[in-house]
Amino acid sequence: MSQEYQTPATDDKSLNLQEAQWSGKTPIQMLHEYGTASGTPPVYVMEKAEGSGHQPHFFFSVTVGDINCTGQGSTKKAARHQAADAALKMLNLDPEKVITPGRSDSNGIAAETNFNANSMYLLQELAIQRGWRRPEYTILAESGPPHQREFTVACRFESLTEKGVGSSKKTAKRVAAEKIVAKLQSLSGGSEITWSPKSGVPFENIRNSTAEKISLLRRNPLSIPNTDYIQMVLELSKEQGFEVTYFDIDELTVNGQYQCLAELSTDPVTVCHGTGISCSNAHNDAAHSALQYIKIMASGK
Repeated sequence: MSQEYQTPATDDKSLNLQEAQWSGKTPIQMLHEYGTASGTPPVYVMEKAEGSGHQPHFFFSVTVGDINCTGQGSTKKAARHQAADAALKMLNLDPEKVITPGRSDSNGIAAETNFNANSMYLLQELAIQRGWRRPEYTILAESGPPHQREFTVACRFESLTEKGVGSSKKTAKRVAAEKIVAKLQSLSGGSEITWSPKSGVPFENIRNSTAEKISLLRRNPLSIPNTDYIQMVLELSKEQGFEVTYFDIDELTVNGQYQCLAELSTDPVTVCHGTGISCSNAHNDAAHSALQYIKIMASGK
């Protein structure tokens, strides 16, 4: 159920004072950036207009995610801004803590994580400013009765992936984004994010390689029983310089088997699915699929 919040009417003079407090950004702009980062763009609706032609009064509502707020003013713009300002207050979004381009004094970006949604916004800003891939959110599992749902979401940001669990998809996304930000800070050695992702290993390089492991992969079949494919892909990754990451999927298959994904930091990125009677079997199956794919790609002309 959406939360509703009403604010008293505002005039254009007070609106200008408000805008000054947002360090050059209006409430509408701030709410739009938050909505874009969280995947819930704000929607404005004019509820009604009152007054005479020379003294009109407008009422607007704005919906962003589960929040619904209203605003009123002597102009449509003032009413929309008042509604956006009310939504930002409900979200506890402190404009002084929101990371915007040019706000950092160094090449790093200081991560403010007092408000969960800031982590989603921060990842989006990092991607835009540094030309990285945008964060991707994937629903891995959904469980529980209708009145008590639990969602598991994976957030992938460049070569990093974390899972978040929450009572809504949005909450799970925020938790996952928080973990990504914490990992970025850890890798950077402080709150200022200076970490940079490793470039993916181009398949052209693997195709042209004559190293031992890739040569063995080209020559030998991948159908020998009881083979440790996890170890094989690990040795190959060390030889060729890419990374392998496994992501367990909480939801079982229709046959009751475990599932996982194996992601290789190649260029383009390789993602393979695996299933098995245990997590380790699922990992081994995903590694086998990854090796089959690399074998095809490395043998092509």
